[in-house]
Amino acid sequence: MCSPAPSPPSLRGRQAEARRNDVAVLEAARDVFTALGADAPIAAVAERAGVGMGTLYRRYGSKTELLQRLCVLSMEQALDAAEEALKSDSPWAGLAGYIAACIELRSGALASLAGQIETTAEMRRTAERGLACMAEIVARAHGDGSLRPDATAMDITWLIEQFSRRAPVGVEAVEERNVRSRLVAIALDGLRARIGGRPGEILPGDPPSQVHYVNRWSVSTRA
Repeated sequence: MCSPAPSPPSLRGRQAEARRNDVAVLEAARDVFTALGADAPIAAVAERAGVGMGTLYRRYGSKTELLQRLCVLSMEQALDAAEEALKSDSPWAGLAGYIAACIELRSGALASLAGQIETTAEMRRTAERGLACMAEIVARAHGDGSLRPDATAMDITWLIEQFSRRAPVGVEAVEERNVRSRLVAIALDGLRARIGGRPGEILPGDPPSQVHYVNRWSVSTRA
């Protein structure tokens, strides 16, 4: 059963400022790690976010601790999108809206960190909630026949991750955004069941494995 993250309490003063800084750093991290990979220096993230290194290290004890927090924050944003999807009366509209929201958030942009940082219990719990929500969104769309029967939750998870890998916000050209919008529309059309028309082509290969997807994060190669 999908269990979205609980709503955070109202934040004031320094807590609210810290939250704003976290979101700014997350956006910067998505840009930097997309462009430079998992070895990108935290200094580049801080510079892009417009915060000082001192600010980061007063809040986080290490680069790893910061990256762990950013992963959780990114998953929480996707959980918010999932909660909205499950409120929709139309399972297909909910699924399509969820995919579009996650792509806009670039929720899969930190995937380059897989295997590079140790996963925490909080990361695992949040990831499990995300996978459960995705499974419920997909089951609803399968249930009303709007999603092609051979498309799985992991297909969609990988699709979101692939579309998350793009030029940093503020750098990409208008044409690139236009192309991405078109390709997302094509992908959504490919996911939709063919109702009353010719049957679509059967997807090649076996469905992606959730075990493989999760296990990418289980091998830590850096302290």
